[in-house]
Amino acid sequence: MARSTARPVVTLRSTAGTGVTYVTRKNRQNDADRLVLRKYDPVAGRHVAFREER
Repeated sequence: MARSTARPVVTLRSTAGTGVTYVTRKNRQNDADRLVLRKYDPVAGRHVAFREER
């Protein structure tokens, strides 16, 4: 079964500059812009914004 291009795999990189990444999928129809999620950064020891990397 082929993966849909409507839900691509995206990499989220920490805005704290620690180099921590998360990998997730997003719905392009609902989120056409770059995805920004607030997630836990274990290096920084707190929740920070993670921005989609292209």
